[in-house]
Amino acid sequence: MNDITFASQLLQYVITGITIGSIYAMVAIGFNIIYNVTDIINFAQGEFVMLGGMMMVLFHVSLGLPILLAFLFTIISVTLVGVIVDRFAIRPIRQPSVLTLIIATIAASILLKGMAMFAWGKDPLDLPAFSGRNPIRLLGAVIQPQYLWVIGFLGVTVLLLTFFFERTIAGKAMRACADNPDAASLVGINVKKMIMLSFSLSAAIGALAGIVITPISLMEYDRGAMLAIKGFSAVILGGLGSFPGAIIGGLIIGIIESLGAGLVSSGYKDAFALIVLLAVLFFKPSGILGNIEISKIKRF
Repeated sequence: MNDITFASQLLQYVITGITIGSIYAMVAIGFNIIYNVTDIINFAQGEFVMLGGMMMVLFHVSLGLPILLAFLFTIISVTLVGVIVDRFAIRPIRQPSVLTLIIATIAASILLKGMAMFAWGKDPLDLPAFSGRNPIRLLGAVIQPQYLWVIGFLGVTVLLLTFFFERTIAGKAMRACADNPDAASLVGINVKKMIMLSFSLSAAIGALAGIVITPISLMEYDRGAMLAIKGFSAVILGGLGSFPGAIIGGLIIGIIESLGAGLVSSGYKDAFALIVLLAVLFFKPSGILGNIEISKIKRF
């Protein structure tokens, strides 16, 4: 293998890694939105991604709706699932502890996966690429047009969330709940509504990730668990609670996974994220941009 060919392959691995890392970053952002308001890790986050892909296939392919309308219906549908998870899995728990709430999200994840298997079956589902599948060539590497949609949607998500948390009343209320829920309640902020909003927003971002990744890697009922693990690895690497850290962590995990699969073995592709997760937990549990005090118990 000459140097030019190796450089082209290396570029290909990096491009692929950035693409899949963008999905992990969106999953990680969803984790952080809920964590910052409730201090819990929502292990149903991967199922929101899975449902996003499945629902988009239902609306666009099965029912034949235009892509923009199907996109809107998918986001709304999965957002409602997020509201339902909060309303029926989180809110009914009396005197909740962090551990109890995490177990509740795991139960919700298992339930959503089972319902998806019953509704769509076990076969992977495909979704047409937004701009076709004719590749773009760059310095010997091949870029699928869908890759650009994935990276672009990550950028749009970051911009919209920045505007939401910095410029809107609801966003500032969520930030207040993240800092001190008791003080936020004393000044009139409905903490329970903010928790519901955090689940809704997290579900919407998960749905978006599922929509844009399905044309590349297909979608099936049991993909959510592994996506949640990869997203959680990105959260830990970047720093639990840090949104810039979630983006950095997701991209790093994606690139490491792609390079490992290409240069070592694709059979160990899913193991690389777990190796990174364990290494971070051993040597720097606060992550790249996180605070060392990443766990505390709240009641609401």
